[in-house]
Amino acid sequence: MAIKDFTANVISASKVVPDGNFKDSKASGIWDINEALDLIKGGNWPNAANLNPAAFVDGLFQTHLYNGNEGTQTITNNVDLTKGGLVWLKRRDSTQDHGLFDTERGVGKYLQSNGTDAESSQSTSLTSFNSDGFTLGSFNLFNDESTREYVSWTWRKQPKFFDIQTWTGTGSARTISHNLGSVPGMIIVKAVSGSALNGVSNWTIYHRGLDASNPEQYRLYLDTTAARVDQTNPWNDTAPTSSVFTIGTDSYLNANGDSYIAYIFAHNDDDGGFGEPGDQDIIKCGRYTGNNSTTGPVIDLGFEPQWIFIKHIDAGAGGGESSFIFDNMRGVVTGGNDNSLSPNASNDEQTSADSLEFNSSGFQLKRANSSVNGDGNNYIYMAIRRGGMQTPTAASSVFSIHNEDNEPNSSELNLGNTHVIDMVLSANRYDAGTTYRYLTDRLRGDDALLLTSGNNAESTGSNYIEFDRNTGNAIPAGGFGNNSGGTSADSVFWMWKRARGYFDVVTTKSTNGNVNHNLGVAPEMVWYKRRDSADDWFVCTATDGFLKLNETSRNAGYGNGSYLTNAYGAQVTTTTVHTGYNFIGATTADMIIYLFATCSGVSKVGSYTGTGSSQNIDCGFTAGSSFVLVKRYDGVDSWYVADSVRGISSGQTDKIIKLNNTDAQFTESDNSADYIAPHASGFNVPANSPFNGNGDGFIFYAIAAIS
Repeated sequence: MAIKDFTANVISASKVVPDGNFKDSKASGIWDINEALDLIKGGNWPNAANLNPAAFVDGLFQTHLYNGNEGTQTITNNVDLTKGGLVWLKRRDSTQDHGLFDTERGVGKYLQSNGTDAESSQSTSLTSFNSDGFTLGSFNLFNDESTREYVSWTWRKQPKFFDIQTWTGTGSARTISHNLGSVPGMIIVKAVSGSALNGVSNWTIYHRGLDASNPEQYRLYLDTTAARVDQTNPWNDTAPTSSVFTIGTDSYLNANGDSYIAYIFAHNDDDGGFGEPGDQDIIKCGRYTGNNSTTGPVIDLGFEPQWIFIKHIDAGAGGGESSFIFDNMRGVVTGGNDNSLSPNASNDEQTSADSLEFNSSGFQLKRANSSVNGDGNNYIYMAIRRGGMQTPTAASSVFSIHNEDNEPNSSELNLGNTHVIDMVLSANRYDAGTTYRYLTDRLRGDDALLLTSGNNAESTGSNYIEFDRNTGNAIPAGGFGNNSGGTSADSVFWMWKRARGYFDVVTTKSTNGNVNHNLGVAPEMVWYKRRDSADDWFVCTATDGFLKLNETSRNAGYGNGSYLTNAYGAQVTTTTVHTGYNFIGATTADMIIYLFATCSGVSKVGSYTGTGSSQNIDCGFTAGSSFVLVKRYDGVDSWYVADSVRGISSGQTDKIIKLNNTDAQFTESDNSADYIAPHASGFNVPANSPFNGNGDGFIFYAIAAIS
């Protein structure tokens, strides 16, 4: 019996169209016994230790940023290109052509989205497609010296997501088979070579949004600013199906003897079948009409995007850069300027406009301009879901700590993280009274700072963390936590990655209603902060009352009960969190919300009652904790943080930081007390610990040991 690949990690009532020998299966329902036996024999049956990467957007698409090195470098993005795929490269900091490489044409061959030329060949460009990314040679267009900045976007072939097809033109209308397993949302076609056109032709786009009822009657060009054109020849006025698309006699798609390639993108419509529930969409192709307002159209995707392509389809719209690509790695900032590149132009990255904002269920246009939001103008888009759909199993994949002692003020400070970071909480350890407790995140951008030690509105710092890196994020020389003068560079940085069941971040402008989140479980601790005005941090857990992160006090008297479940909290769910808090003091405000949850073996949100005797706090870990936050909730006391890098050990040697004030870090011996001690299942609070007063109530948040 042949072994078959499995493309989801759950048994569902509606099967994903799978890879390999399953690809033509259209049956729905539970896997039959023969299929199950094949999957088990092949090691592909779903279980906790066998989650197929093809079930998650993280294994199918990645934005990876890199700097050149004028030699050979391997880009590891965990996308298996041995299964087939596309790599799109572009230099960010200077005018330079785009380069599209794919596994169908092979290494060293690329097309330029901003031109009509045939494919180019360069043996030292992209030199291999790997099982976890790709390798670049020394060709300076895509790998120049180390000061040059580049972006790569990588798609893996997968049913209901992406496919590539090639053919030789015949000059007669015909169908082209594809393996998408669903009706395409967008198709981009380019002549590669041949005697008739010699590959010199425009890039032709089919998109389901080109017309409300008959998009197959229109064509659009990727490489020009031209509007859509009503023509029969490109698609033969025939709608694509889940197995074929039709091309007519148009020479840009079907000149006799010429070679062509098509990049085929899916549109999921509640039928994607991805993610842990096995019912999630990861790609959408749609259309909207602009209004030339900074409160532009709100596009509901049903998911938070990480990457968006937008192109106008009307005459005179968009200017010289008529199409744009945005992604969350280069930066789409809530309330700030976004970084964009244009597929039809060789221009460097543009950073001067607030074009759009990502939210937990889609995006909103923010620019009053014809480029993406002209009044009455029509635009098509393709959006790809943000990663983090998979529940983490190791703390090291979603949490890092960097402790800096060396005052490195002449060069950038590398934080050493090996995973993408979405939030950073940092603290200067010395200089009492002037220390900072800064919190920033990817959604708000590099220099948008909030102080946990005060109720200040959001401020803008210069040269804080650079989020536009996949790993090894940095603080520039002279930036916060990396500046000269005494011990001001002695800082600790705690870094989180957003992931299902572990941690999420949401922005909103409303304080009166439910806000969607993507945590995937009901949060157990929520931090609320108003950004646009001075207001306290509010922290809600399952314990009685609410707390303020910037104060030592407990709740402010709005009744009893948990503010995650009572009238003020309005019962958080696996998909929403409520912002209708009377104590915020406004019905509309710019808010940031951080959501934390217990993730088995990774993190724990909980509470305990002090006994005055040594007690172990069981978090379900196996090798202790790397990070512990503790706060007494039924009395006045600070928010204390201990971590394994600065020390969680037996005896009075550990170093503790308070988040709610600007005190210098202190050592336990300074107070003649042992606050915290190690324990394999979580942590220990010794008998004389201030975290263990007899009868006192404490909340805590712990993260498991990291390697």
